[in-house]
Amino acid sequence: MRNAPANTAARETVWNAPGMPALLLLTATGFSGFAALLPTAPLWAVRGGADAAGAGSVNAVLMLCTVGAQTLVPTAIRRLGWRTTLVCGMVLLGVPSLPHLLSTQLGVVLALAAVRGIGFGVLTVCGATAVAELVEPARRGKAVGAYGLAIAGPQFILVSTAPWAAENLGFGVVFALGALPLLGVVPALRLTRRLSGHPAGTEDPPHRAAPAGGRAVHLPLLPPMLLLLGVTTAGGALITFAPQMSGDPTATLAGLLLLTGTAAVSRWRFGALADRHGTRPFLWPLVIVTAVGLASTAWAVTSPEATGVVPLLAGMALVGISYGGLQNLTLVDAFAAVDRRSSGIASAVWNIGFDAGTGVGALLVGYLAAGASFSLALMVTAALSLATLPLALTRRRRAGSGRPTG
Repeated sequence: MRNAPANTAARETVWNAPGMPALLLLTATGFSGFAALLPTAPLWAVRGGADAAGAGSVNAVLMLCTVGAQTLVPTAIRRLGWRTTLVCGMVLLGVPSLPHLLSTQLGVVLALAAVRGIGFGVLTVCGATAVAELVEPARRGKAVGAYGLAIAGPQFILVSTAPWAAENLGFGVVFALGALPLLGVVPALRLTRRLSGHPAGTEDPPHRAAPAGGRAVHLPLLPPMLLLLGVTTAGGALITFAPQMSGDPTATLAGLLLLTGTAAVSRWRFGALADRHGTRPFLWPLVIVTAVGLASTAWAVTSPEATGVVPLLAGMALVGISYGGLQNLTLVDAFAAVDRRSSGIASAVWNIGFDAGTGVGALLVGYLAAGASFSLALMVTAALSLATLPLALTRRRRAGSGRPTG
């Protein structure tokens, strides 16, 4: 019997660490709802008579409200407590899905997107912050990998299949999937009991001391955020414009599956590598992989009517590897750059970098493609990604120590 605690500890992994199963379940349900509507809500607006600009504004409003909410989440957690903040986020993300069936008017769809964006902002910051709270730094890379897989798995399945399901099975089916975050309320309650450190039915004290803020906290977060911005600009561009860049629908579908599939695996597996070797050995190669992948894709779509299938698939797979890998590594670096009290700020800054990069990629490539070509637009995006290389080569120090992060 004396060996029982040791044996229990030996069997514990990041997957079954206290609080992690609840976090992974609520993350999977939340991102399933988000992924189902990401390509479908704009299609619903088009069905109501919106043009391409109107349809594009749906996800633009979604991301704008997401970023706005993310800036407020650390304060909300501190003042309202984990339970109230996270449960409200899941409700705001899930409830607006079903009312889509009442109207196809663009104004209604935009209003619902705004509410979903607030809920998504809460989910993303709370989820990433919870990883830092639940798992010690020595295993944080693996924990971030598991969390990333819970995010990327639903996106891999639903981003590409939701439009097909809407057209062939009905929009009602997809809007039902969009309400899945409501099922995440139960694991959210279980998780917040663990995070608050209080018995069920209580909240974190609203007066809990706030973490130190200002330049001392935010400046160390800029390098990982800018590295993330570089790769999510690439990913956002390809996810948004792949169907328009290529004249081969089959190659486009295969490319998107490769992008999201390799990103899912990469985001998961780089966690163990970061725990073993640190982040620095992998940052600069992945920046280069991003640029090479974009260049290959640009070459493939030089002539949309004659898409180069092999370079297209190779390019999107390469971007997928760096897209997933750098998401993991930059989040690990963001948490390492601050003390534990500031993990919520690190999570918010990281998520803002992610969502801002997605929006910048769509806007930048769309603008350049309208004036020139998708091929040139992707090459410019590759150059911007490559410009983050010096940040990947810089040694950063852990918060509160003299040791570098990797």
